[in-house]
Amino acid sequence: GKTAGNPARKRSADHSTKMEGDNLSCIKYLMFIFNFLIFLGGATLLGLGVWVLVDPTGFREIIATTPLLFIGAYLVLAMGGMLFLLGFLGCCGAIRENKCLLVFFFMFILMIFLAELSAAILAFLFRENLSKDFFAREVKRHYHGDNSTEVFSSTWNSIMITFGCCGVNGPDDFNDALRFRALHPYDAVPEACCRREVQSKAGKVISRRDCLLDREDYQNRQGCYSVILNSVEPYVYLAGALAIGVLAIELLSMVFAMCLFRGIQ
Repeated sequence: GKTAGNPARKRSADHSTKMEGDNLSCIKYLMFIFNFLIFLGGATLLGLGVWVLVDPTGFREIIATTPLLFIGAYLVLAMGGMLFLLGFLGCCGAIRENKCLLVFFFMFILMIFLAELSAAILAFLFRENLSKDFFAREVKRHYHGDNSTEVFSSTWNSIMITFGCCGVNGPDDFNDALRFRALHPYDAVPEACCRREVQSKAGKVISRRDCLLDREDYQNRQGCYSVILNSVEPYVYLAGALAIGVLAIELLSMVFAMCLFRGIQ
């Protein structure tokens, strides 16, 4: 009986070991896939951060004059770099089944996960700082006018020319713009609000005189806030969906890292 029982127990043990090996292999490849997705996500964020900071159409200047956006742009850049490195480390840890790499990966991804969660909460709490009223107040207080070397004014001139818009809500914003009124008492709007043959800095103004005399046919009448919001709104929802996806992938990667760690003999 004892000798007859041994082969059965051995087969059972071999079957159990094979199942454990298959499960470990499955976890290993799942972790590799999830970390490859993190690697790609990091590369995308890194590219986005670099593009925002070097883009020549005025976004860099907007960021420079708004501290919250300035911090946000560098946060995206840093987060992209960390996720890029993290995805690479996770892939190496999974393929090589290295316990030290897996522990380092788990701790690193946990810190990033908490940082991203904190950033999302802060963005929600301080969303009022990016409201229409906030930008309108800033324009009324700090806008000087055309040909100004001052960063805030030159930024707004670039925005208004690039997007074919005027002010935050519309041309009426400049009625109460204190600095603009003091420097240009006879101009209804800045030249940047005037319609051009081609809507770019190189485009010729159709009629500067008629525009500055407040003849509406020669002005861009739409406010910049709504124009820019309509331009970026689809990307905001896409960014939100991607952020949720990245958080879910990170969470699953932490679970797989711990399972793989426990499974390695």
